[in-house]
Amino acid sequence: MDLGIAGKRALVSAGSKGLGRGAAEALAEAGVTLVLNARSAGPLAEAAAEIAARHGVEVVPVAADITTPEGRAAVLAIAGEVDILVTNAGGPPPGLWSDWSRADFIKALDANMLTPIALMQACLPGMMARGWGRVVNITSQSVKAPIAQLGLSNAARAGLTGFVAGTARQVAPSGVCINNLLPGIHATDRAVALDGAVARAEGISLDEAVARRAGQIPARRYGTAAEFGAMCAFLCSQNAGYIVGQNILLDGGAMNSTL
Repeated sequence: MDLGIAGKRALVSAGSKGLGRGAAEALAEAGVTLVLNARSAGPLAEAAAEIAARHGVEVVPVAADITTPEGRAAVLAIAGEVDILVTNAGGPPPGLWSDWSRADFIKALDANMLTPIALMQACLPGMMARGWGRVVNITSQSVKAPIAQLGLSNAARAGLTGFVAGTARQVAPSGVCINNLLPGIHATDRAVALDGAVARAEGISLDEAVARRAGQIPARRYGTAAEFGAMCAFLCSQNAGYIVGQNILLDGGAMNSTL
């Protein structure tokens, strides 16, 4: 399918690995020029070079912590006018509700709610002025089905979802579509970290922890970054102009719900 976005310019945060990398790869395959952000300069430069060589598009790496004002300013200064924005940041650590302090919540909100909002506030005016734009926020299945040990993530991502619900309808008349992608478990470093914590807590192997969790998913496997990226690229395409303010699950059927 021709996505109709060749030549567009995209900013993808946390794009050197995992789901962000999957999104970057899919957009590059569609002919989109990328501004790729991550914190670690070495892996980011390597990812940018690989994507550029594989897909023949320009990929500009910008190493910065996107969750800080200084990091966002550095990224946005280089990004310039972007047509597509994909927001992404690592989730907060798991834990117990009674152990989290105000500082823990503020850190989670900064990374997973306020940073995406700040990026949208920076990029939306230009998109609206040009009459076209796409924003995809990578959030979590926990928005629809809370995960008890991920209370920090539940709270921050729910706040972002509420912001998007209203904002998406305000900018849609200008040809700008904002949507959220809600990943379930995917084969990424985040999954390894969470499964590793379970394995250590229960005295089982990492393979056993993975097999047990995969067995609870109707698809009987973890998702891949490539299939996640393909959905992200579709939402960024010319074909998705009538999809506004939606929260789309990619969880292998794990959430048991009619609607």
